[in-house]
Amino acid sequence: MIKKPELLIPAGSLEVLKTAVIFGADAVYIGGEVFGLRAKAKNFSLEEMKEGIQFAHQHGVRVHVTANILAHNGDLEGAEEYFKEIAEIKPDALIVADPGMFTLAREICPDIDIHISTQANNTNYATFKFWYEQGAKRVVSARELSLKEIKEIRKKIPEELEIESFIHGAMCMSYSGRCLLSNYFTGRDANQGACTHPCRWKYALVEEKRPGEYMPVYENERGTYIFNSKDLCMIEYIPEMIDAGIDSFKIEGRMKTALYVATVARTYRKAIDDFLESEETYRANMDWYRAEIAKCTYRQFTTGFYFGKTDETTQIYDSNTYVNEYIYLGTVGEVTEDSLARIEQRNKFCVGDLIEIMKPDGSNLKTEVLSLTTEEGVRVESAPHPKQVLFVELTQKVEPYDILRIEAAKGD
Repeated sequence: MIKKPELLIPAGSLEVLKTAVIFGADAVYIGGEVFGLRAKAKNFSLEEMKEGIQFAHQHGVRVHVTANILAHNGDLEGAEEYFKEIAEIKPDALIVADPGMFTLAREICPDIDIHISTQANNTNYATFKFWYEQGAKRVVSARELSLKEIKEIRKKIPEELEIESFIHGAMCMSYSGRCLLSNYFTGRDANQGACTHPCRWKYALVEEKRPGEYMPVYENERGTYIFNSKDLCMIEYIPEMIDAGIDSFKIEGRMKTALYVATVARTYRKAIDDFLESEETYRANMDWYRAEIAKCTYRQFTTGFYFGKTDETTQIYDSNTYVNEYIYLGTVGEVTEDSLARIEQRNKFCVGDLIEIMKPDGSNLKTEVLSLTTEEGVRVESAPHPKQVLFVELTQKVEPYDILRIEAAKGD
């Protein structure tokens, strides 16, 4: 019998956590306001963590909390206090990379599972065994590993030690994400959660004796984005991921929108469930998976290192921009007695627009915007102000947690 893998979805805010839960996550991973590697994400206060954990557990979904910075001396005292607070709110797991942080977490949170972050460079079965012997429940594989290598690791580690691997999302150009570029250029340390993403910047070559003469590294008149990687997408290779013995399929993206999270969660949820039903069902629905996964923001897709060195390049040399086929308008918070959808709008739309309702069950409903009303009861023709609360009248029925989105105009 095939073991069902966990679908692990990122959440950068309480709103996005709830979206992930409703749209199909088995588990979500979140960061607090300190000690995680996404300092620029909105992140969670302790009160929001409590609410998020309670909401997730009510829906049978687990919550993992990141504390995966590479700690300096000055971090450790604060980390002790942080872990004491975490112990009180009882998430299902802590994700750490640093041995010192691991030691503190084990001492202060003995009843919470510890997972070892990809940031710890977990590239061989001896490393996996080492962390198991220290008391880790799960190890996240390094992104540099092939499926063949992961399969070998699975055979040589204890059965109860879980393997978590990325299945979708942005890739870091540096070894297991341990990058120094941001710190060198801006003084903001990626390994402390403050990455400025210099891998997405445009670079050119300068010869020492010709200062000011910028030459493209790649033969293109505009220069090149030589560090800029494509996004991982393994939607077409779920059977291979399961065959490798991976216990948890991880989506990258704690700085992404609710639309992105809903899209990837729903698509991978259906793909996994379809495959577990039968491979024929999975293959038959492949066009739907491909079409849906392309509706979230992404760079060009790659299978990364999973199939070893192939002719496929993992880099994008001519641009750092996203493909953006759909624009996020908002999540339905509640539906009034007169069937108006309350949303906190995120992008402009107007009365008369044809938009789409994205539902957790996989359906997408085209609907027209009949009216827009502010909290003060004023009818408006458009919604130009981000985060404005609006009551939206539509031609189709909506329910709480439905996502409203609109197809991007060509050229956006």
